[in-house]
Amino acid sequence: MVTSDQRRRQLAREKYERQQRRREEARRRTRRLTLAITSAVAVVAVIGGATYLATSGDDDKGKTDAAASQSPSAEASPSPTEEAKPEPAMKIDKKAEYAMSLRTSQGDIAFTMDASKTPHTTNSFKSLADKKFFDGTKCHRLTTENIFVLQCGDPKGDGSGGPGYTIPDENLTALGKAGADGSVTYPAGTVAMANTGQPHSGGSQFFLVYKDSKLPPTYTPFGTMDEKSLKIVETVGKAGVEGGGPDGAPKKPVNISKLTVDKV
Repeated sequence: MVTSDQRRRQLAREKYERQQRRREEARRRTRRLTLAITSAVAVVAVIGGATYLATSGDDDKGKTDAAASQSPSAEASPSPTEEAKPEPAMKIDKKAEYAMSLRTSQGDIAFTMDASKTPHTTNSFKSLADKKFFDGTKCHRLTTENIFVLQCGDPKGDGSGGPGYTIPDENLTALGKAGADGSVTYPAGTVAMANTGQPHSGGSQFFLVYKDSKLPPTYTPFGTMDEKSLKIVETVGKAGVEGGGPDGAPKKPVNISKLTVDKV
């Protein structure tokens, strides 16, 4: 028979064990929270770097890695505290061609998009253009060394902005198989999606190639500028970068007053 003293000791022991379990669970929650915060900070730091340098490599890999270090980078993905928006519902004719026209301070730039090859990219640009997403933005980045591109499509104007969602990579084999250096040539006149260096991370930023550029085949090519448009971008490229560096805001500002996407 259990005496009252034994019962009290048993209850005290059970109470102590419950307290210990609660304390251990509290410690585990604290560790998990600390780890989550540390991971989130690390992700933000990595993504923040990706907005400027999409890829990087060792110095002994030569010119390809030098080009990669100035790759067309783009907006970060939604942060851990943000809920990503869904990609726009598919509303375009996937068998049709669409014309994108940019009315800019340096002249009109135009090219066509083949929706059969890049349906997600075409649909996204059509959706954003219809909402006037690009109107009043600027082409924020010009690169004049190793790769030769003018980058546009950022609503913030600093390389970190986007629509709040990402779209799949498409048409990546269009420019042929990568060579031994891991790159393909994006010919002058090509229009392609910028990204963070991670697969399927494109948003609204895109780049206009004004001189043949060797890049990894990881940037969706979705259009080709006409001759007149290419000359406009070439002129911007020849004027160089503000401050005289190889990468930065173009000396000739390219402000987009209106961007439209229409079925051909």
